[in-house]
Amino acid sequence: MVRARLDLPLWAPVALGTGIGAWFAAPVDPPAAVIWGLGGLAVVALLIWARGAEPLRFPAALLALLAAGVLLAEARAGAVAAPVLPFRYDGPVEGRVLRVDRSSRDRIRLTLDAVQLTGIDPARRPEMLRVTLRPETAALPEPGERVMLTANLQPPAPPAEPGAWDFRRTAWFEGLGAVGFARGPVLRVSPPDPHDRALAGHRLRLRLSAAMQARMPGQAGAVAAALMTGDRSGISEATNAVMRAANLYHIISISGLHMGMLAGFVFAAIRYGLAAVGPFALIWPVKKIAAAVALVASTLYLWLAGTEVATTRAWLMTGAMLLAVLLDRRAISLRTVALAALVLLVLEPESLTEPGFQMSFAATVALVLAFGPWARIAPRLPWLVRPVAMLVLTSLVAGTATAPIAAAHFGRVAEYGLVANLLAVPVMGTLVMPAGVIAALLAPLGLAAPALRVMEQGTRWMIFVAERVAALDGAVIAVPAPPAAVLPLLALGALLAVLARGLPRIAGLSAMAVAAGLWGTAVRPALLIAPEAALVGLVTAEGRALSKPGAAFVAESWLKADGDDATPELAAARPGFSGPRGARVATWNGRTVVHLSGTGALAALSAACHDDALVILAAPAPDPAPAGCEIWDRDRLRAGGVAFAAEGRQIGPGQGARRWSGRPRRQ
Repeated sequence: MVRARLDLPLWAPVALGTGIGAWFAAPVDPPAAVIWGLGGLAVVALLIWARGAEPLRFPAALLALLAAGVLLAEARAGAVAAPVLPFRYDGPVEGRVLRVDRSSRDRIRLTLDAVQLTGIDPARRPEMLRVTLRPETAALPEPGERVMLTANLQPPAPPAEPGAWDFRRTAWFEGLGAVGFARGPVLRVSPPDPHDRALAGHRLRLRLSAAMQARMPGQAGAVAAALMTGDRSGISEATNAVMRAANLYHIISISGLHMGMLAGFVFAAIRYGLAAVGPFALIWPVKKIAAAVALVASTLYLWLAGTEVATTRAWLMTGAMLLAVLLDRRAISLRTVALAALVLLVLEPESLTEPGFQMSFAATVALVLAFGPWARIAPRLPWLVRPVAMLVLTSLVAGTATAPIAAAHFGRVAEYGLVANLLAVPVMGTLVMPAGVIAALLAPLGLAAPALRVMEQGTRWMIFVAERVAALDGAVIAVPAPPAAVLPLLALGALLAVLARGLPRIAGLSAMAVAAGLWGTAVRPALLIAPEAALVGLVTAEGRALSKPGAAFVAESWLKADGDDATPELAAARPGFSGPRGARVATWNGRTVVHLSGTGALAALSAACHDDALVILAAPAPDPAPAGCEIWDRDRLRAGGVAFAAEGRQIGPGQGARRWSGRPRRQ
């Protein structure tokens, strides 16, 4: 039991995360009685942990942390609550530019706060929204500027199918109350407030990014700017696509790799620089000075790149390791990783559901576990072989640990990711990041050009590697989406295998095997209906056939979850549906399926309603509705997409009654 109490710091984020995960997995918001009951349970468990019998202390601590996870997620969801636009809106929009970024469709987006919408009650007006600009928009506003534009807005989109990624939940925790697109130019109303320090970092980020891209034109400059400032708005979707296909997309998003390289370079430069001075190395605590300077550099990097979840997570892990050096503790250990995870879960419980959190900590834990064997083997290797062997080992370990998570979330496996990382990551660590740090130090003196030139050549090499690897046959393998239980079972099984001993460790390995079996036997829905009846997808012998082209995001989500690499256009051309565009007809499970859309949808409803047909209507159904058919109209599908198994059984209850899933009404 003493050993168990000593291991409590390792189990604390596991128990807290389990409680948070349970809150997010619940189909409905927990009622007040449950919340109060869990609060009382947490207090009793804490008392047992503090004063109870020794055998009860460790389980009581875990129980208290589990209850605290549920309470923490509930409190966080309430703290970020903000109005959500309850209907579609088309009209003038005014607001302050909070952020400038790029969408997955290669369009520039503005995130606005302090929003004004004509004719909307202030109590129902979103506090923050995001607008995609027109392609011809040239001069972009700065963060802090107040702008005006005409936009078409709507509430954040519901899931494409039961259990799919829920953008409305993500938007809720980001504070986004509406999304949409601009229908005209952006007009500047007033300049940024010079005393607004909240956006000073973002303004500086965009200015430095623009300056770097002016000196390094093309995608090499855009990637270099993303590495050093976190501004990814200059990176085209084509570059993003080849980076994903080569498993190099983690290079673009500032994460533990970037933060570790920057902190490591600063640490090594300061430590060996002071050691070279001679007497100072004997008098001063050179190692601790280097750690302190690296911590300051990492913090400045965080401020410049922005406090996104991935960047904050990287700073926490790097900071914990540097603090361990300052406190004469072991820097690379599972306790350090556990501390970083615990802090992040307390600050942002919703990060547990994000792929970045899961992949980052999976890779870090795997690398820490591999560090022990490596430390014993490395001294036996020739010094020329050692760096190459370490790079192969780290890429293999991190890639193996994150591959199931990436496949589950993104439906793709990069077959040659190890090769691409072996070719690109060393260049990033030895040339790109050090040159970026040197350029930042020399820029005030006007001497940054040589360092920027080195950085440009390094990023050009990384893009070249990504393009060549992505062009190889079989570079990307499509993988069907797993059942909802697979990832939690894999995670808990892996944690038990790492942290537990004896039978619990065997149980953890068994849980991982069960998760793999569940994934291998998963069956995708035979019939899918999109939110608001925008699209219908039917499984056929050639793959999922779509009722029509369009609704690209939903179509791509369905095909990705099927493990199908077809484009939406190709899927819409597959045999399965027939008839005119506004009245597509198919046969499924002995029933006629009719998808009515467009201006003539309502007029065609009565003719389609016969012989128990399944009618999907992209419009509100009349009251009373025609008899003789089952109608799924736009209003019925506002809460999210619907799925049916091959035998006709509806899969899942659809979107649960969570606080972010309220049904928007029409105006």
